[in-house]
Amino acid sequence: MEAMSSILTDIDLTTTTMLLPEIMMLLGIVALILIPNLGDATIRIPLTRTRVPILIGGTRFSLTGDPRAPNQVANVVLFLAIGFTALTALNPNNLEEFSLEGGFEIGNSLMITEFSRLFTLLFTSALLLASVATSTRMPAKPKAAAPLESDSDEVADSKISALIDNRRQVDFHILLLTTGLGMSLMAMATNLFMLFVCLELASLSSYVLVAFHKETNVGGEAGMKYFMVGSVVSAIGIYGMSLLYIWSGSLDMADLAAAWSAMETNDPLAMVGVGLMMVAFGFKVGAAPFHLAVPDAYSGASSPIAGLLATASKAMGFVALIRLLLIVTLPPSGQAIWMLTIALIAVLTMTWGNLAALTSDNPKRMLAYSSVAHAGYMLAAMAAVGSGLADASTSSMILTAVVFNLLILVLFKLGAFLVLSMLEAEGRGHRIEDLYGLARRDPVIGVAMFVFMLSLAGVPPLSGFLSKLLMINGIVSVSAGTGDVASNTIVDWAGGVDPLFWLAVAIVLNSALSLFYYLRIGLVMFFESPKSDSPLNEVKSHDDWYTASPRLAIVVCAILTLLFGIGPMSEWLLNVVTSAVDSMIGL
Repeated sequence: MEAMSSILTDIDLTTTTMLLPEIMMLLGIVALILIPNLGDATIRIPLTRTRVPILIGGTRFSLTGDPRAPNQVANVVLFLAIGFTALTALNPNNLEEFSLEGGFEIGNSLMITEFSRLFTLLFTSALLLASVATSTRMPAKPKAAAPLESDSDEVADSKISALIDNRRQVDFHILLLTTGLGMSLMAMATNLFMLFVCLELASLSSYVLVAFHKETNVGGEAGMKYFMVGSVVSAIGIYGMSLLYIWSGSLDMADLAAAWSAMETNDPLAMVGVGLMMVAFGFKVGAAPFHLAVPDAYSGASSPIAGLLATASKAMGFVALIRLLLIVTLPPSGQAIWMLTIALIAVLTMTWGNLAALTSDNPKRMLAYSSVAHAGYMLAAMAAVGSGLADASTSSMILTAVVFNLLILVLFKLGAFLVLSMLEAEGRGHRIEDLYGLARRDPVIGVAMFVFMLSLAGVPPLSGFLSKLLMINGIVSVSAGTGDVASNTIVDWAGGVDPLFWLAVAIVLNSALSLFYYLRIGLVMFFESPKSDSPLNEVKSHDDWYTASPRLAIVVCAILTLLFGIGPMSEWLLNVVTSAVDSMIGL
């Protein structure tokens, strides 16, 4: 309560301006509650016959009562949040303030920095893409009507399904904005308690979103598994946080970092506390062996939500992990105590993810395991930072590669899920056979999907290749100079090389392994016969343009995937990311 009252007292005009993205999302939630309920209801003034409108209830207005309104409100809110985030994060005056003061502090628990705003941009962009895709996956139909007695069972089920989709538009988009609000506040947290509260706000909403299509058996089961495992893991994390509080007397990250640096011998209480929190955050990023509920959640959720979990939710977990491992527990010199553990988890995660993806026949499940593998690549990079061999500039380069990878994953990972979302709108997308002949059936979508697969595999010169190259380069730079080039045998040389070098080798080998299942998608799209000749989500009338927006989103994602490959656009983004990372680690 003290932290919250401190935050409220510290809000002034400047801070309000800086908090515009969060304010927009909060106002969006309020608008989604009020707007669909606007109507012509009136109330009588006591002791008179005069009635005055109260605008809530009664017969709904046609404009605000349109079932498409919640999606449009959410899209506008998220678009404005992206704009405000970009304006505050890229404004030169704000950047100067960030560099001088370290950020805009709000109370004792939040601080707006370049780093936090970069991730707010990631979260809101991913949420906007998921919201846009919902117009196809869970379309709102203003002309939906109740089934007639003369309707066949199939027609009646279709009409009932349309009415249900109309009814839950508000709930879905409120959950989306709540998820975004929690993620954005979490990125600004400078206190472990505040970080955990905001992380759980986003997580609880995502649990409901996974199980949102409860009429399907797989959706309800996936949501329940994800919720139960997530709840247990959250309890473990809270217990670890309480141990850290007992050990240091504070949950402020600066205080914890100072106490950790002053620790002369490893305190078991602190070690166990950090270990338990690593388990909690390991589940959030989908690291093995804490990932077992992740494939079920991805395959049971709708494709837009699965894409959100693979990008924004994963990035949220990595922000928390970076705060814990690199802000709180990274020693000023020498190897971090968690380095070997993270390195082993990284190799296990990337290998397990790729091997499981090879045997999967469900495209969403395959992309889920692919997401697990990508978590392994980024954990390997973080292990290199904790090795004690990296100087400040090398650490900055490696972290820049990790953050850059998280940003561009929104383009090609979420883009791939948007394609599957269009297939799901036809009742397909759950088997590899549903992708047969997609490039012939719909060349634009087929080519875009192939671009996404190539980028996920790390094929040059796409953005996915650049992010992997940067991570591998950083790891190799850290291990440079180890191993004796004058060794008589390869075995002798390999024995003298720092183990970090083998993390880079593991990334290369696993990337090569992933080519098999990514290229399999391309092969079936181009060389198998399609089951239907009509394009995906074909626009046949003016009313259909509302549901055509996912196609535009997919095309934009594919173009940006190409542009953020090796070239000037990626150089610009890398400069932005480097500046944000340097401000976080104090360079």
